[in-house]
Amino acid sequence: MMVGKRLFKYALQVKRIIIAALLMLSVAVAADVIGPLVAKQLIDHHILGIEDYWVETDDENAIEYNGEMYVRSKQVDEQTVDATILQIGNAFYFIEGKAPLDGEASAEKGTIIINKNGEQTTFRGQKLTVGDTIAFYQPEIPIIIWLIAIYFGLFVLSGIFNYGRYYLLQRAANRIIQKMRNDAFKKVQTLPISYFDRLPAGKIVSRITNDTEVIRDLYVAVLSNFFTGIIYLTGIYTAMFFLDAKLALLFLLILPVLILWMYVYRKFASKYNHVIRSKISEINGMINESIQGMNVIQAFNREEETKKEFEQLNHTHFQYQNKLLALNAFSSHNLVGLLKNIVFVLFIWYFGKDALDVQATITIGVLYAYVDYINRLFNPISNMINQLSNLERAMVAGERVFQLLDEKGVNVSDEKMPRYKGNVHFDHVYFGYEEGRDVLKDIHFEVKQGQTVALVGHTGSGKSSIMNLLFRFYDTERGNIYIDGKNIRDIPLQTVREHMAIVLQDPFLFTGTIYSNISLNDPKITRKRAEWALKAVGAGDFLRSLEKGLDHPVTEKGSTFSSGQRQLISFARALAFDPAILILDEATSNIDTETEAVIQRAMEVVKNGRTTFIIAHRLSTIKNADLILVLDQGKIVERGTHDQLMEERGKYYQMYQLQQGFQQVG
Repeated sequence: MMVGKRLFKYALQVKRIIIAALLMLSVAVAADVIGPLVAKQLIDHHILGIEDYWVETDDENAIEYNGEMYVRSKQVDEQTVDATILQIGNAFYFIEGKAPLDGEASAEKGTIIINKNGEQTTFRGQKLTVGDTIAFYQPEIPIIIWLIAIYFGLFVLSGIFNYGRYYLLQRAANRIIQKMRNDAFKKVQTLPISYFDRLPAGKIVSRITNDTEVIRDLYVAVLSNFFTGIIYLTGIYTAMFFLDAKLALLFLLILPVLILWMYVYRKFASKYNHVIRSKISEINGMINESIQGMNVIQAFNREEETKKEFEQLNHTHFQYQNKLLALNAFSSHNLVGLLKNIVFVLFIWYFGKDALDVQATITIGVLYAYVDYINRLFNPISNMINQLSNLERAMVAGERVFQLLDEKGVNVSDEKMPRYKGNVHFDHVYFGYEEGRDVLKDIHFEVKQGQTVALVGHTGSGKSSIMNLLFRFYDTERGNIYIDGKNIRDIPLQTVREHMAIVLQDPFLFTGTIYSNISLNDPKITRKRAEWALKAVGAGDFLRSLEKGLDHPVTEKGSTFSSGQRQLISFARALAFDPAILILDEATSNIDTETEAVIQRAMEVVKNGRTTFIIAHRLSTIKNADLILVLDQGKIVERGTHDQLMEERGKYYQMYQLQQGFQQVG
């Protein structure tokens, strides 16, 4: 599905709010468009309105002049004209009878000369005094005040509805981005571990945070300005056709120019924005990686090299930002300014040509209205052109977010199953992280409930890969894995993991408290159970040493605790969930001898009734294992108990003797 359609689909989720905002926008635009028409009416018919035909009447509201009462002919039904008031220069003249209101007029010593159609006509006229002029204006003043009030009222109405439009669009955008971020984060939870092997964490974070924030501008700024522009242009062109259809048709030529420019702009801007968004992700990824590995960078004096790598990324980002800036600079004020000047030239030529014709009937009000509409016409055009950059950024960002959302994940299942016994059977399993390169080859073994199995071997022999398959972080290529006789491929991921727990070599603690790290906010893990788990793994003294106990704060990764303390909390977390299968992935390799002894004693107590897998680094810790599997290059080369393997004097014997020798030397 196209990016635009998918963004529109998200907008439909808050369609009521958006429709309300657009209705408010329509009212605001209508108020703005009506304003010049009100001004035209005010100027032509009221401010300049006494230049008209007048008739004598006995109406008490008429204006008295030279002993007679007069009203404008438009205010009565009579067709006769008794007088004409004509403006010549800055003065008004009172003429007996009907005189032409158009044509070229001049006044000489009480004689009014009017040239029209090549014919000259003279009339007797009397110049009105300031008092007389004000008297004739007197009936217009209440209407003028009323129209001025309407004019400013329209501004106020436009301001109120524009505020409502802005507020509702912001609210809709916030709701859309909230939903989009939730969807993106939800998708991340369902992605296989292999996805995170390919894509750095910083890039994923950039898509969920930075890219969605760019999309937010689409619904607030771009949507608002484009709808405003379209409604404004529709209203303004309608008003222009009402005033002068021929000129309005001429101004319509602007629209093809704009459409052509938008096409050209998007072609280049899309390319630049793709690079910019990609570089932002890479910058975020590098920053994240640098912060995580700052101790290594500083320990090996790699600050300068890391800085150069960052500067290279930042420089590429800078170059493409400048390219986009040049494109935007040309397209915004320059393009709009050029079009505006062309339109004004056409306007001056059109009206100037008519003004040279003595037959012209152009009024000041029409001129004012058209000048106002031309200025108003280019405001939405300028805003729309200026939003093209945000539109392209949002489309590129949307493409990146939807790439994440389209990744094939596994739906989180809420299916529950009774706690299984823990009988595990690996049936001739083959597996590789890359196609054609098997890491595990023909792995076959069985483990009964309550047994402890140790996996030993050199780095890269496949120990951790076996546990990754058991947890279904990855699936086998050939062969099957069974728990209690059931193929784990037939069990939903979350269900099969519900009764498993793992303790990693490098324990991960979340920001929060010790209790939240043990319970992982699962309501089934009470404070009492969390405290029991800590004491069971031998962390009672550690817990009592903390002022806030279980509520002691944990910073990012538990950096304020020692590696042994972090490992104890990790053990307590695993035990609190009472797993049927417990996996210890070299969990004691980073722990001092004293802490290891504490954990070993605790494990002897808590492993009863559950199947335990131990990936062992120190062979001395697995002497009591029910089964030891020795791996080499992805194959099980030896299996048995500690005593059996020592008697065979094979690979396990050599590894054990080597470690014992190092310990004796140490």
